Amino acid sequence: MTNIQMNLSNIHKNIEEAALTSGRDKEAVTLIGVTKTKPIDDMLKAVQHGLIHVGENKVQEIRQKYDALPNTVKWHMIGHLQTNKVKYIMDKVTMIHSVDSIRLAEKINQEAEKIGRIMDILIQVNVVDEATKFGLSLQSVMQVLKVIGRFKFIQVKGLMTIAPYVINPEDNRAVFKKIKQLSVDIKSKNLNNISMDILSMGMTNDYKVAIEEGATMVRVGTGIFGKRMYKG
Repeated sequence: MTNIQMNLSNIHKNIEEAALTSGRDKEAVTLIGVTKTKPIDDMLKAVQHGLIHVGENKVQEIRQKYDALPNTVKWHMIGHLQTNKVKYIMDKVTMIHSVDSIRLAEKINQEAEKIGRIMDILIQVNVVDEATKFGLSLQSVMQVLKVIGRFKFIQVKGLMTIAPYVINPEDNRAVFKKIKQLSVDIKSKNLNNISMDILSMGMTNDYKVAIEEGATMVRVGTGIFGKRMYKG
C-alpha cells in the first residue's frame, strides 16, 4: 500500500468519525484533494485510489494538469481568482470556491454566458478579517449576495472560508461555528438564486473539527500528498 493510499484511507476514516459525531452520514462530506505544486504522478495515484475531487489554487496549474487526468476528475478552483483569468477555467472547473467580490462574480457570469453554462460558486468569507487572506467580511456577505443573486449564469451554492493556521484545531472551532451560523441566517432570508447547501471549510490540520461544525467539503493537501514542493 502506497503512502497516498494509506493517507486517503485514514482521511476517509476520520471523515466518517467526524460526520457521525455531528449526526451526519459520511456521504454528506466531500473530500477535495488539494494538489498545489504536486506532480501529475501523485495526482494519478490519488485518483486511482478513489479521489474524485481535485482543488487547485492557480489557474496556470489547472491548465497544465487538466488533460493529464481522467475526465472523471472534478476540478475545483480554490485559490484567489483574478478577473482576467476567469475565461481560462470556465470549461474546466466544476465549482469556483473563492468568489470574494461582486466584480469577480459579474465576470464569471459573463464568461459563463459565453459558453452557455451555469457556474456553481461559493462566496469566500474572511471570518477573522486576516489581512493576509482574501474574502468578504461577515458583515458584508448579505448585501453582496443580494446583488450576485441577480446574475443568471451563476448559482451560489454556499460559503467557503480559510481558517487561520493553528497548532490546536480546537482554536478554529469558533470560526467554523460562525460560518455555519451565517449560512443558516442567509438561508432564512430566501434570497433569489442563493442556496446554502455547501460549506467548504477545514484543511489538513483542522478538517475533523470543521466537519463537526457542519463542513460539507474539506480541502486536504498535505494530509494526502505530504508537504508541498516548491521550486527554488
